[in-house]
Amino acid sequence: MPVLRPPGQNARRGHIQDPASQRLTWSKPPLNVLVIRKIRDETLLEPFKELCRFLVEEKHLMVYVEKKVVDDGSLMSDESFSAIRNQLCTFREGYDDISDCIDLIICLGGDGTLLYASSLFQGSVPPVMAFHLGSLGFLTPFKFESFKTEVDKVFEGNAAIILRSRLKVKVVKGMFQRNDQLFSTQENGVVPHNHINNDAGKITLQLQVLNEVVVDRGPSSYLSNVDLYLDGRLITSVQGDGVIVSTPTGSTAYAAAAGASMIHPNVPAIMVTPICPHSLSFRPIVVPAGVELMITLSPDARNTAWVSFDGRKRQEIQHGDSIKITTSCFPVPSICCHDLVYDWFDSLAQCLHWNVRKKQTRLTDASDSSETEN
Repeated sequence: MPVLRPPGQNARRGHIQDPASQRLTWSKPPLNVLVIRKIRDETLLEPFKELCRFLVEEKHLMVYVEKKVVDDGSLMSDESFSAIRNQLCTFREGYDDISDCIDLIICLGGDGTLLYASSLFQGSVPPVMAFHLGSLGFLTPFKFESFKTEVDKVFEGNAAIILRSRLKVKVVKGMFQRNDQLFSTQENGVVPHNHINNDAGKITLQLQVLNEVVVDRGPSSYLSNVDLYLDGRLITSVQGDGVIVSTPTGSTAYAAAAGASMIHPNVPAIMVTPICPHSLSFRPIVVPAGVELMITLSPDARNTAWVSFDGRKRQEIQHGDSIKITTSCFPVPSICCHDLVYDWFDSLAQCLHWNVRKKQTRLTDASDSSETEN
């Protein structure tokens, strides 16, 4: 079982603890490992087989793999892998619950594999070790060429780890009603409690989201028109293509493309980013982690809205529906290749080419340029 060693045990009172000192250790050796492999990518067959052989034959571990991965035609036809394949434990998403028996997750692929691993665990998440075998790889710091050495280091313990916060999201149908005539300047935008009936609504979906919740206008040609509440207080109405509510981990994904700042995953915050707002002054904002955001259709909205969660489970939002979002108490422990500072800035440079430009040349003459001009 993993143990997160708290930083700064002997820190003085008032000292700000260094998150980089947070380490992962094991109270007992891990026994069950979940391997997530990017599907529909033939180039990952050999790395997948190498990793499974290593975990089963050399580390003597119980390896869990999704059934559709094991049933891949190329894998089934490989007789040399049949002995290992028969020892793999399989599961099906949505049918089998493996959340209580996994000690470590190893991802092979791109960032989508980490997002998928997060979706499998709606409660506590085991530590995740992600190998970069996909296209972007912002969340996958490990190189597969040295996978045996890297896995051994993690099993030995004392690995640097970063807790990536998630969003707890509830979609409630037929709950919210708003009467604009009841809102006045004296109420300062506070939603009257008698017009939020918590008992009448029906929760149709409850999810843990690692990157972002996206509310958009869907196939409609009209502007999206939704109201945004923070801790029950009406903050603003969003008119445009939609709005993104993201974690710091998601700040480098869709939110960054929509103009938001990129925030280190260790910062406790929630980002609200409009998508193509019909207002030049509507800028992205950052609010404290732990507040509750609520999104509803505006009373005068001409069309419905659509919501998706880490790019999945897309559904329509109608009048009376609401989306409640807050910080989850179940983060994703992501194992660092080096440390949480180096890994993040290395990903910014390698994947997003952050601040890459042609450098200014130095002056050949040591004299002041203003004196030269004179």
